[in-house]
Amino acid sequence: MRLGHPWVFAGAIANLDPTLPAGAIVRVEAVDGALLGIGSVNPRCAIAVRLLTRREERIDSAFVRQRVSAALALRSQIVPTETDAYRCINGEGDFLPGVVVDRYGDTLVLQCLTAGAAAMQAEIVAALVAAIATRTIFERSAGSVRREEGLADVERVLYGEPLPDRLIIREHGHRFIVDVRHGQKTGLFLDQRDNRHLAKTCAAGRRVLNAFAYTGGFAVYAAAGGAREVVSVESSPRALALARENWQVNALPADRGQFVDADVFRYLRESGEPFDLLILDPPALVKHRTEVARGARAYKDLHLQALRRAAPGALMLTFSCSTHVDAVLFRQIVTGAAADARREVRVLRHLGPGPDHPTNVAQIEGEYLTGLLVCVS
Repeated sequence: MRLGHPWVFAGAIANLDPTLPAGAIVRVEAVDGALLGIGSVNPRCAIAVRLLTRREERIDSAFVRQRVSAALALRSQIVPTETDAYRCINGEGDFLPGVVVDRYGDTLVLQCLTAGAAAMQAEIVAALVAAIATRTIFERSAGSVRREEGLADVERVLYGEPLPDRLIIREHGHRFIVDVRHGQKTGLFLDQRDNRHLAKTCAAGRRVLNAFAYTGGFAVYAAAGGAREVVSVESSPRALALARENWQVNALPADRGQFVDADVFRYLRESGEPFDLLILDPPALVKHRTEVARGARAYKDLHLQALRRAAPGALMLTFSCSTHVDAVLFRQIVTGAAADARREVRVLRHLGPGPDHPTNVAQIEGEYLTGLLVCVS
């Protein structure tokens, strides 16, 4: 904690009042009474306090406005042109634990994942309305962290007009249809924007496999980058239908895109055709620490089968969004798969989320997305 980690675990607290209401603001003090920080408490959780500041300051609406303004000021410097979809606030990375805000044009999607975030919700909404010309602020708060905090899942409009069934956003000039209410995360994997752009720079003249295609983001970028063919494999009919629409809305040639409704693992085993660029972006195969061994085997099998489909000289962008699979373990998994497949693999780049997903340098747990760009011989 003294090194800057924003979490205080219950086991590290000598005097934790179990009757404190979840989300209340508390002081954290050392044994000698020195202030260590101020944050929101939840006595029922292993992470008992999530720090908001290490200084002596009042946590009020002015504090929240300052935090929101600072987060938005950072985005004004780092979000690329021709892009109106990005993460505005990334929890602890923007010193607002449990608060996530994604922007899709003039619509904001808010997640309050902790009791402390939920307690500040009104102030957060007011700060956003004051800072951004927004038509709708929609809350989509759900997931395991929220359940651990004792909070029910919530979906509702917090400000403005009803949420449209679909939004159309721009990303590096490309257009995407986003289904906020039913899509994964808040509708689009905004953290992969820079990696989609990287795929575009690698795609010219290549036959591309877009595995776990979701709504076709990587496919659109690869085709725009000059891929001769893009095969998108996805097991969700709803997502695959949207991938087709995203291909069409970007006016890409119909004969260069294939959309396959299939399980990726089975497709890789049964397909014999080689690919020159492979993109592996699976959902989290490890959701809990107890699943690491099993999940590592699944990741290895995926890479083994993909490497067998890689043409000589192929490039591969591969990712893990499992918090419990860090960059070291992920590289070990790819190394083992390369050995079993008897392929020579060189790492060209280490990959992660875009800069609109900052993390606290002391909080390694915030680094959930890891990836590699490799060359396969």
